[in-house]
Amino acid sequence: MGSKIKNMNKILWILTFFTVLLWSAVAPKDYFTWFLEVAPALIGGMFLLATYKTFKLTPILYFFILLHCIVLMIGGHYTYAEVPLFDTIKDIFGSERNNYDKVGHFFQGFVPALLAREILIRKQIVNGNKWLIYIILAIILSFSAFYELVEWWVALASGEGAEAFLGTQGYVWDTQSDMGFALLGGIISLLILSKIHDKQLKNLKSTTE
Repeated sequence: MGSKIKNMNKILWILTFFTVLLWSAVAPKDYFTWFLEVAPALIGGMFLLATYKTFKLTPILYFFILLHCIVLMIGGHYTYAEVPLFDTIKDIFGSERNNYDKVGHFFQGFVPALLAREILIRKQIVNGNKWLIYIILAIILSFSAFYELVEWWVALASGEGAEAFLGTQGYVWDTQSDMGFALLGGIISLLILSKIHDKQLKNLKSTTE
């Protein structure tokens, strides 16, 4: 019974991933921007499928990785500066910018924090909870900073074509706030998911031993 549920969950994960991917690829705002935004989801999806048998992850991590991929695909379809729901929110609160990109950067910390935690614990790389938290947050900030460098390199290589990818919308502190939201996402992920994650790690260990 348990194996059937796991197989159903796997199939549902794959169907959801490709359904949203196909939706995002139909008449996006700009195909160049779509590719740039969706590329991490495609790479991540292929990596998960390739390592499913050799390094199966916890259910909670698979769920949030899928959610992160959906966030990327929505951003790729509309561009992060023009997601309709956040245009409405912008108008309601009288904001000067569409803040969907901050959702993306929040997930850029929230989900990788859980992934880093799982790898560090299962590979027994870090001893002590305080060091674990510190290293996870350092990884989050490093990853976020590297992504900002990638955005910069893309902007230099493609000029005006990268404006939608950058999504700064004239905000002078966009890079710093992006990293701040990633850090916030990582902190919140560790605060609210660690106990559930630990339980699932124990269950995963018991089924793989």
